[in-house]
Amino acid sequence: MATRRALHFVFKVGNRFQTTCFYRDVLGMKILRHEEFEEGCRAACNGPYDGKWSKTMVGFGPEDDHFVAELTYNYGIGNYKLGNDFVGITLASSQAVSNARKLEWPLSEVAEGVFETKAPGGYKFYLQSRSPPQSGPVLKVTLAVSDLQKSLNYWSNLLGMKIYEKDEKKQRALLGYADNQCKLELQGIQGAVDHATAFGRIAFSCPQKEAMAKDKSDEWFAAQNKPKASG
Repeated sequence: MATRRALHFVFKVGNRFQTTCFYRDVLGMKILRHEEFEEGCRAACNGPYDGKWSKTMVGFGPEDDHFVAELTYNYGIGNYKLGNDFVGITLASSQAVSNARKLEWPLSEVAEGVFETKAPGGYKFYLQSRSPPQSGPVLKVTLAVSDLQKSLNYWSNLLGMKIYEKDEKKQRALLGYADNQCKLELQGIQGAVDHATAFGRIAFSCPQKEAMAKDKSDEWFAAQNKPKASG
């Protein structure tokens, strides 16, 4: 991939059938691909879980140009404890609102034309009852942070994200790599961020040469800070 881009968010799910029905029948996403794994991810992408697992990619369009969701299922684990790290995903889709009403899926209007609903497992989604933009229905992923300024330094100064909005009073900022991409919203909270056992992660792509340059920079930093032998 030639440019930096928001790729997907990873959810740990305890019931694949119910979860898939929600993303497909309520939100209107499509199942893009499914993979099964006999042992844990060698890159530790699945956290501490090292047994048999699967991942199902779902979205409103191809992964190459849409922000999608990765549903991770660890065999033998039926539920996860939610923390306060994931605030929600916001979609623009009057069709999703209509689907939820038709299926009698719980909806709560939290603002004019904006409805809160939950996926199986308790993950929150905010549905705006309007037509989606040309780039797709997924508008933003909102994550909690304990220090907004430090988080902005990381995402903007280090990783090069553009700050679209910033509200010091509400401790909120909206960032992204391009106008037509899913945005990352940071919401400051009091106290520490608790990832619990349901901790997810957001994935981005960047040009290979940038990733290689970052690796070399990390190696140099580690070498400069290596403890010197005494004696």
